[in-house]
Amino acid sequence: MKIAVEGCAHGELERIYETIANIEKDAGTKIDLLLCCGDFQSTRNLEDLQTMAVPKKYLDMCSFYKYYSGELVAPVLTIFIGGNHEASNYLQELPYGGWVAPNIYYLGYAGVVNVNGVRIAGISGIFKGHDFLRGHHEYPPYNESTCRSVYHVRQLEVFRLKQLSGRVDIFLSHDWPTGIYEYGDKAQLLRRKPFFAADMESGKLGSQPLEELLKAIQPSYWFAAHLHCKFAALVPHNHSQKRSDDGSSSSSSSSEDEDEDDEKEKPSKPVPVTKFLALDKCLPRRAFLQVVELPSDPVMGKPRLEYDSQWLAILHSTNHLISVKENYYYLPGKKAGELTERFNFTPTEEELQAVTTKFEKLLVPENFERTVPAFDPEEQGNYKHMVVGQPKVHLNPQSNTFCAALGIDDPLCLVLLANGKELPAVGAAEVQDKSNDKEEQLTEDKGEPLITPTKRKLNLSLPAPKSEPADTSDKNVIDLPEEEEPEEAILSPEGSQLEESAPVPSIPNIKKLKRRNQDIYQAQEE
Repeated sequence: MKIAVEGCAHGELERIYETIANIEKDAGTKIDLLLCCGDFQSTRNLEDLQTMAVPKKYLDMCSFYKYYSGELVAPVLTIFIGGNHEASNYLQELPYGGWVAPNIYYLGYAGVVNVNGVRIAGISGIFKGHDFLRGHHEYPPYNESTCRSVYHVRQLEVFRLKQLSGRVDIFLSHDWPTGIYEYGDKAQLLRRKPFFAADMESGKLGSQPLEELLKAIQPSYWFAAHLHCKFAALVPHNHSQKRSDDGSSSSSSSSEDEDEDDEKEKPSKPVPVTKFLALDKCLPRRAFLQVVELPSDPVMGKPRLEYDSQWLAILHSTNHLISVKENYYYLPGKKAGELTERFNFTPTEEELQAVTTKFEKLLVPENFERTVPAFDPEEQGNYKHMVVGQPKVHLNPQSNTFCAALGIDDPLCLVLLANGKELPAVGAAEVQDKSNDKEEQLTEDKGEPLITPTKRKLNLSLPAPKSEPADTSDKNVIDLPEEEEPEEAILSPEGSQLEESAPVPSIPNIKKLKRRNQDIYQAQEE
C-alpha cells in the first residue's frame, strides 16, 4: 500500500490533493492513503474560524469547507490528527475520532485504526507541562486561556496508548519526541534552524511523553510535523528495554561482567528500529510530503478503514479514568493509590471478546453528517472585515453512536453536565442545496432549523444541570418535559422524589456512579 504523509496541512487541502495527483501522474502509480500530522484546520464556517488560537490577521478559511459542504470530495482516504492550529470546537465534538467530511477521518484525542491490515496510531495536540495532568475541562465558547489549553496533550491519552501491545506500523504526532535529534543529522538541523540550539540544551525541544511512547510502543514508522522542517532519524530500541506492568517502558541494564559476557555469547538478534520522519508545512519548494510503501492486505476497491479491537477495549476499561476538571489528578500506577487498584489495562482475552461482541464488524461506518451550515463565499466573501462570534457547543451524532455502542462516555457531555449546562440536541443542522439558485432549508413552521433530538446515554451518574426553579428551594430538582410522563417516581441522588416543572431538553439516561467518583464530575459551586 502506497501512503502519502503530509506535515502541517494548514488548511491547504486542494494543494495537497493536487500534489498527490501530480505524483500519481508522473510515477504512474496510485496513492491509497494520505496521513496528515496536524494543523489540519478543519474550519467549516466563520464561527469555527474564531476558535483557532492565531492572530486574527492570519485567520483564513482556506479550502476545507468545500469538502465539508460536498462541493469537493477527497480523492483519497485521508486520516489526520490535531495540532495547535485547529478548529478546536469541531474536533472536540469527536474525542474518539470520526469523519469531519466524506473520506476524511480524524483520529480523536488519541486513536488506533487499521487500514488494509496496516495498524496506525496517533495522538493530537502539543505538550505543555502545566496542562498535562488536567482533565479535558474546556468547552465552547472558549476564552483566551481555554482556546489554547484545549489542544494541549493530556496524560489520559498517553496512558491509554501505553496499554497497547503488539505491532504498531505507523504512529502520528504533531510534536517531536524529546531527544529525537540525537538519532539524525543534528548538525544539519542546526544549520537550517540555529535557534533550536537553546531548546536542545535545555531539553525543551519536543515532548517528553512522546519520548516515553516511542520507547513503549516502538512503531516501525513515526511521522511528525510542527517545527516546519524535514528531519529524518533512525531510533534503535535496545533489547533491555521492556514494557513494565503499568504499560510504561523501562530500561534494565546489568553492571556485572558475567551478564555482559553471557550477552556476547548469545547469537545477535536484529535490533528493532523506528524510522522517524518530520515534514514541513504545505508551501512551494518545501518538503511537506513523502510517499512510503508498506505491505498490506490485498483489498479490491477503496481502502478498508477498521476500528482496532484492542484500542476499543482500552477505551472501555479506562472510561472511569476520564476527568473533566481543571485541577490536577493522577492515574493508577504501582506507586499510586491502593495496591488492589488496577493499573495495567492491556486488554485481556475476555475484554477483547466483549468488544468483538459489541462490534461484530470492526469496519468504521461511513456515517458523516453535516451539523452546521458551511461557509458561503458568495455571501461571506468579505469576512476579513466581518465581526463574528464563537459558535455554541454542538454534540456530534457520530460520537453519540460510538459511545452508545461501546458503553463509554463523551467527555464533552461530561464537562457540560459538570458545569451545569444543558445538553444540546443531537442531529443534523440546516442543509443548503447549492444545485439550485435558491437556498432551501429544512425548517419548522416557525422558521427555526429542524433538528432531530437524540437522547444521550451516559454510563456515569452525574449531577443534574443546575437550575433555579421559581417556587422551590430544592437544589436537586430536574425539570421534565411536559410530553414525557414518567411511569415511576424518579429519585434524586439523595433519594428524594423529583418535581415536575417547565419543559427543558431531554435529560440523558444516567446510571448510578460509585460515590467515590462523583466529585470528579461535580461542578464547583464556589
